[in-house]
Amino acid sequence: MEISLFGVVFRAVSSGFTLYMMMILIRWTGSWLELDLYQPRLRWIGRATDPLIDAMRRLLPPMGPVDFGPIAALFAVWLVRIISLSILGNIALSG
Repeated sequence: MEISLFGVVFRAVSSGFTLYMMMILIRWTGSWLELDLYQPRLRWIGRATDPLIDAMRRLLPPMGPVDFGPIAALFAVWLVRIISLSILGNIALSG
């Protein structure tokens, strides 16, 4: 079985996006799951995801008590993931 450098890069990019989406989900559902995201062991999740979530909150108009920032951030990361993996796949097929 041959392992190509491109396959490793493709899987690393895919896994990185998936991990970031999971971090957004943890940040979003942390209070419902009774996770203390301010404890030192989990504080890095907020530091990693808050810049994107805050940017999405600034872009979206106020919609009452529902916070759509994490949902929009999750959708944006998913969209970038699909596009970037498609581009990487096209590069692999042409090369």
